[in-house]
Amino acid sequence: MIRQFELVERVQSYDPDADEDMLNRAYVYGLKKHGNQLRASGDPYFSHPVEVAGILAEMKLDTSSIVTGLLHDTLEDTDATREEIARMFGESVARLVDGVTKLSRLEVQSESTKEAENLRKLVLAMSSDIRVLLVKLADRLHNMRTLHHIKDPARRRRIALETMDLYAPLASRIGMEKIKRELEELAFAELNPDGRASVLARQGYLRERGERLVPQIVEELEKTLKEGGLEAQVSGREKTPYSIWRKMQSKNVSFEQLSDIMAFRVVVPDITRCYQALGLLHGRYQVIPGRFKDYISVPKPNGYRSLHTGVLGPLGQRIEIQIRTPEMQDQSERGVASHWMYKEGGPSTDAPQYAWLRSLIEILDKAPNAEEFLEHTKLEMFQDQVFCFTPKGKLIALPKGATPIDFAYAVHSQVGDTCVGSKINGRMLPLRTQLANGDQVDIITSKAQTPSPTWERFVVTGKAKAAIRRFIRTRQREQYIQLGRSLLDKVFHEEGYEVTEKGLDGVRANFKQATTDDLVAAVGAGLVTAREVLTAVYPGLKQPRKDGGADVVPITRARGRAGADGAKGGAKGAAKANAGATGPDGGQIAIRGLIPGMAVHFARCCHPLPGDRIVGIITTGKGVTIHTIDCATLESFSDSPERWIDVGWDSVGEGTETVYTGRLKVTVANQPGSLSKLSTVIARHEGNISNLRIVNRSMDFFDMVIDVEVSDVKHLANITAALRATPAINAVERARN
Repeated sequence: MIRQFELVERVQSYDPDADEDMLNRAYVYGLKKHGNQLRASGDPYFSHPVEVAGILAEMKLDTSSIVTGLLHDTLEDTDATREEIARMFGESVARLVDGVTKLSRLEVQSESTKEAENLRKLVLAMSSDIRVLLVKLADRLHNMRTLHHIKDPARRRRIALETMDLYAPLASRIGMEKIKRELEELAFAELNPDGRASVLARQGYLRERGERLVPQIVEELEKTLKEGGLEAQVSGREKTPYSIWRKMQSKNVSFEQLSDIMAFRVVVPDITRCYQALGLLHGRYQVIPGRFKDYISVPKPNGYRSLHTGVLGPLGQRIEIQIRTPEMQDQSERGVASHWMYKEGGPSTDAPQYAWLRSLIEILDKAPNAEEFLEHTKLEMFQDQVFCFTPKGKLIALPKGATPIDFAYAVHSQVGDTCVGSKINGRMLPLRTQLANGDQVDIITSKAQTPSPTWERFVVTGKAKAAIRRFIRTRQREQYIQLGRSLLDKVFHEEGYEVTEKGLDGVRANFKQATTDDLVAAVGAGLVTAREVLTAVYPGLKQPRKDGGADVVPITRARGRAGADGAKGGAKGAAKANAGATGPDGGQIAIRGLIPGMAVHFARCCHPLPGDRIVGIITTGKGVTIHTIDCATLESFSDSPERWIDVGWDSVGEGTETVYTGRLKVTVANQPGSLSKLSTVIARHEGNISNLRIVNRSMDFFDMVIDVEVSDVKHLANITAALRATPAINAVERARN
């Protein structure tokens, strides 16, 4: 255990102005508070906070951070209070200790709300003072160093998984590669001891075979650079077992195929000499294709800068060489701590390397619950990256697989919300195009545009997913409120009453809803029926009236009235507007009897088309699903008349360019040219095949189901008649259910 004077000397070695008195008082206070507490190893418990303070001193942090390390467990494990710490050591230390204490049970392996909520707290704490994360990393590093003392294997594995999945990526994000490497190695030893042993065995074999290999390569690299007039410090090391294992897994190659098992570092005085060294080495040794990376011109998001290259180097060895300045070397090892001395007022997170943290704050604002935030945060932290540019040359870092939509949201949420197209390197390309390193992306926007639900299928960044989901939730809620108001107005009106805010507010608690809008939205979503609300407001009304005054039109009325020209009137309280209802693709659907903007879905069991007699079914969580009146699926709703809505096709739909899907069951002769004739007939009649599936094969015939894009039922009937007149086609009928 580090002694008191040793800790003070370590801090003063890099910060002569450190508050020696505060460090001494914190050491004595922590020792006294932890008293006779013991760790799993049997050591005094206070040895842990002292070692954490020592790790923070290695990072060369300020006095407040070191004191926080000494006290970080006092609030949780002793009778110390926040007020007492604030009085003795200042508000800054009290805030940091409190922040670390709240995160002491950070568990991300379980998806429970409590554990995911802790991650939200971590991000909030980091956003105000990144020192909270630095202390947590030091705390986790010492716990991992002593992990073997924990007897329960399941607990050891959980801690190791948590370290690998959360703390190591966070350390990497703030550029602390040294701590990241040690965390990964310690976790790897627990999670995959056999894999680590195999890598160590191979490294040992190479080491025995070429005991003088690394010194010889270092000597020859120095000689090559010196002959070119460049003095440089050259050092070599083997890659860690985990980094080797990860590359073997990700690249699906053997140990012998890796070109960077040995890494050599060339440190030169300035950036100009970095590129000079690169030229000398490339001129002397054969370059391995695809291994050169310039992180000086384009730094990593965490601020890391260096030149990386792979060569067939001295003695014919495949090696990786990193070229950097002393400043870059310090940055690569200590990350944020290398360029930030924490003074009064605390650190700022406005620097470019904190863009990822600001992105997490935006996700935190848009995610509706902790679990979704956890999902998006993992997306934001754990993916490799590509680097793209705006037309003005601003660099945008994105995960691999990112699309122009991800790029647009990375620029600004408003740009993402209004994105309608993109130019990639001057060419108009689809929004689902995956971006590559170096692409210049120009986003085209329109004030009339809103996020499309289909975007969520191909975006990869947590920020984009969170923004799209938030918009969908907001729009869906508005639709449910509109539909719920309509249903309530109708059923209340049928009983001679009027819906009032006071009445709804008086019964919302009965349905466990926080506001009257929540109650109305629940009615629109089908979670609560309008008649249940009516009978709650007026308890004397228990049953629907015998004259058919139910919530919505019963099945018998719908069957008798819904004709090819659409429902003519419906229930008295139904919306009389020719509804421009919103369909799955965001377009307008001409259906009468719905609320404008209502979420509408066409049933896949019957594929209704304009001209079919139809009925609407309120579907929980989806809005209204449209079925043909003879669809067999409707039988399952016969006991729920309150879910039926009298609807019909509006005449404004005729002659529009709206496309619908009709499904045909076709039997085709098994002979050359049959499929060609089938597709030609459909195309000649202005239909488009959107899907084709063969459901049965025989020697003579194929049975297939074809989805055809048409304008209405008459259009589909014309295509059907033309197919029946084709000799190669044996039978055609409209597919049902």
